[in-house]
Formats: sequence, C-alpha cells, structure tokens
Amino acid sequence: MKKIAVATLLLSAILPLSAGAQDIVRHKLPNSDFPIAQAVTIPPGATIHFISGQVPPTVNKSADPNSQAAFGDTKTQTVGVLTKIQDILKGMGLSMGDVVKMQVFLVGDPAKGGKADMAGFMEGYTQFFGGKQPNLPARAAFQIAALANPGWLVEIEVVAAKK
Repeated sequence: MKKIAVATLLLSAILPLSAGAQDIVRHKLPNSDFPIAQAVTIPPGATIHFISGQVPPTVNKSADPNSQAAFGDTKTQTVGVLTKIQDILKGMGLSMGDVVKMQVFLVGDPAKGGKADMAGFMEGYTQFFGGKQPNLPARAAFQIAALANPGWLVEIEVVAAKK
C-alpha cells in the first residue's frame, strides 16, 4: 500500500511537468535532408505570431526604383527579405528558430525565361535554415505573376511560435 501511495505521489508530480513541458515538434521529411519540415505541431500554451509578407530592400539606390536592378536577383532579394524578417522577430524577442510556417511568393525571373529561380531562392534560404539553425519551418513556395513593384521577385510571410 505504501509503494502505491509513493508511486501515485511521484506520478502526480511528474505528469503535470511533462504535460506543461511539451515542445514545438518539427516533423522531418522522411528519408530527406531537404531543409523544410513536413509538418510542425504547436502545443497548447504556445504563443503564435503572424508576420506580414516582407519584400526586398533596395540594394542599388541609383537604379530605377521600379526595376529589378534596384533589388537584385532572387538570391539577393531572398537574403534581404529573410534579414528583414529576422530583425522583426528579434524585435519581438524571437529568432528564425521560432519560425514554424513560411509562405514564399516568387515572381518569374526574366533572366530565367520567366520561371521562378528556385535555386537562387534556396541559396538565400539555406543561409537561414538547415545549417547552423536546424529548426525547420513547414513551407510552401508559389510562382506568381507579379508583386506590387515590378522589381520585386520575392515576398515572404512567416508564422512563428514560442512556448
């Protein structure tokens, strides 16, 4: 009887800790090292943050502000957009490791025959995800007809969560 009471006491002490200590779970793509998560599970009690779509900063101020020359190629724009997102997150006490969902909008690059430069995007993306920062988001990427500025090739919005 005494053993049951001790076991019950221990179990009642452990269960609330494990229930409250649930982490955000990132489900890897099976048999793949591609730097996105197949899914992300957010436990109760996590705070979810929706970050509006961000567009690239100007990298060449002497270029026409409505031209791709003002913003760079897809890789340059991706790095610029993700740096802006990183700064926004930092201002909220978060990091890129807290990003759980990403939507990427890519305009077809005239230099690539009007196709989205996915390779250029991935070169920029992997500077933020999959290397030193292993927390991968669930992600979707779309090729779209255009963004508000004809020089923009990339817009990214993210959802971040933190327990």
